Amino acid sequence: MNAAPRRQPASRWLVSGVLLLTSGYFLAPVWWLLVASTKTSSGLFSGNGFWFGEFALLDNLDQVFTRQDGIYWEWLGNSALYAVGGAGVSTLVAAMAGYALAKYRFRGRESTFNGVLAAVLVPQPLLAVPLYLMFSRLHLVNGYWAVLLPSMVSPFGVYLARIYAAASVPDELIEAGRIDGAGELRIFATIALRVMSPALVTVFLFQFVAIWTNYLLPVLMLADDHLQPVTVGVVGWQSQRAIGPGAPPLNVVVTAAMVSAIPLVVLFLSLQRFWRAGLTAGSTK
Repeated sequence: MNAAPRRQPASRWLVSGVLLLTSGYFLAPVWWLLVASTKTSSGLFSGNGFWFGEFALLDNLDQVFTRQDGIYWEWLGNSALYAVGGAGVSTLVAAMAGYALAKYRFRGRESTFNGVLAAVLVPQPLLAVPLYLMFSRLHLVNGYWAVLLPSMVSPFGVYLARIYAAASVPDELIEAGRIDGAGELRIFATIALRVMSPALVTVFLFQFVAIWTNYLLPVLMLADDHLQPVTVGVVGWQSQRAIGPGAPPLNVVVTAAMVSAIPLVVLFLSLQRFWRAGLTAGSTK
């Protein structure tokens, strides 16, 4: 005799409903941006805003990449330089600092970590103006380093790397490397980095997204249009619409915003395979 099917508790249906509504809330703007990028300028204000109309995506892309002698390509290249360079260096710095704070005992270790925690709580926009004043004294304003240097430090990355290293890098594994004659730098490069890779991928993604979407710092530091990232450039196109003739159509601005989000999606999908647990399973056996 077959057992009666188990009834789903009401709480599970409630949780599923809340998750579904939350997903729709966050995905609705993304869907609108995707649909709007395929429309003509007049089509944006006619018909259903969340469904396709006259297909003009190819023409919109052509206008985006050819406007102002193809400056959009330069903006994408600048954003890639700032995001990849800043996120890469900040991830390496976070890995080294987090590993040292977790595995070495030295005077002032806890004070240093408390300082990192305090830096995590400071909103980044508060630092933009002081950074501008300091970089202007150093004659670094309106150059690549004005955006790269502040992006190379991530207090949250140091915090996450320290917590992950303390929990996932066994002391026995480090001692085994020392017994085999490996130096501290070699142990860090060949053992600790591999074990900490899930946390470091997270740090890289967080920092990459923060730099790619950052607006306040580059708009303060950079006056040259050819040095600006794509976020500042697209907002500049939108602000031109209030000036008068010669401004890009709204559908071009929307398509430019859609294209600027594609690298973030590609990066997330390509790096998520590194998020796996159990990297240290059996390493101390």
